[in-house]
Amino acid sequence: MARASGAGQSRKPQRLRGKVALITGASRGIGLAIAHALAAEGCHLAITGRSQAPLKKALRKLEKTGVRVLARPCDVRDPGSVASLLRAVQEEFNRLDILVNNAGVAHPNLHVDKLRFEYWSEAIDTNLTGTFLVTHYALARMTRGGAIVNNLSTASRKAFAGSSAYVASKHGALGLTDTLREELRPRGIRVIALMPGATDTELWNTLWPQAPRRKMMSPDSVATAVVNALILPSDSTLEELTIRPAAGTL
Repeated sequence: MARASGAGQSRKPQRLRGKVALITGASRGIGLAIAHALAAEGCHLAITGRSQAPLKKALRKLEKTGVRVLARPCDVRDPGSVASLLRAVQEEFNRLDILVNNAGVAHPNLHVDKLRFEYWSEAIDTNLTGTFLVTHYALARMTRGGAIVNNLSTASRKAFAGSSAYVASKHGALGLTDTLREELRPRGIRVIALMPGATDTELWNTLWPQAPRRKMMSPDSVATAVVNALILPSDSTLEELTIRPAAGTL
């Protein structure tokens, strides 16, 4: 919860008080940071991830903020799992204002001729198909004034040798995001393409274990930018949100 800054001073206004946000991949990294940032603004949360243990840990921390939190495991690659998740969100909150498609995976740095099919499938199924599935089932619950944030990374506009499946999934997700934005303009639902540069998360353990973490942004920095985009006046939208480390390209 927001803290009073001193005697006689008012609390920081919670600009998203009473809203409900669903965040995928929210048990760690950028997803968890966004969850905390939204909770600080008074937003109720539905969080999900594949693994039960880190999800429970995230739930315990988020419940201390004073907002309502629903934590439910979900495999975004599975239509049945996603449909069940959205039914639970509807039953718990009876509304959905913000969707953050954050669930994502990387793969070992391997050129196409060495990349195993299972690495390709997991990246495409999670990063691209998962974004489609969650959005598909969420849209029936969203109304005018809502917002969708798709975490795409700067790989949605660049190519990196050895990351073919990851890059392909993110390029595809950008195309989906841009199409979705045009489809949802008449409904008054904003669609934001979040494109963070190198951020210090566990993703690098798979992608590049020796990556220079000290030069990277923190997940909290990305989360702050996301909240600022979400609280823009209703007559405006930030369509693409690109954030890079101050140290430059790694």
